[in-house]
Amino acid sequence: MLAYWQVASRTGALPEVTGDAALPSQYAGFVPAYLVLMCGLFGNMTDADVKRTVGYATQLCARGGTVVWTRGRWEPDLVPSVCEWFGERGFELLWVSEPDVGYGVGAHRLTVDPSPLDPGTHLFRFKPFIP
Repeated sequence: MLAYWQVASRTGALPEVTGDAALPSQYAGFVPAYLVLMCGLFGNMTDADVKRTVGYATQLCARGGTVVWTRGRWEPDLVPSVCEWFGERGFELLWVSEPDVGYGVGAHRLTVDPSPLDPGTHLFRFKPFIP
């Protein structure tokens, strides 16, 4: 999966990167970051891949940094599980959208030291698109 993304570096510069967003090696030199966006991902992968990707957030986020994520709220609603998985990894819940809005948006802050980046892994795979 090729993705275009930008990461705010410690210098404030926004480098432009085109590459596979599922490969941690793409983030080398940019992490740990104080703002990590995981938007448009969790609704396009299996629940197991969502859980695994949440686990890798500790490699991307600095202590005290925030992860903002999104996920649709169709049945079964995975948003409560996503919040739980972040909590299990040392993130505190800052905010999550109410169920009645129909979509999930959450923000979690890392309260523990980040894990070292493991560039040899693969974060997720998107599910095949079925129109």
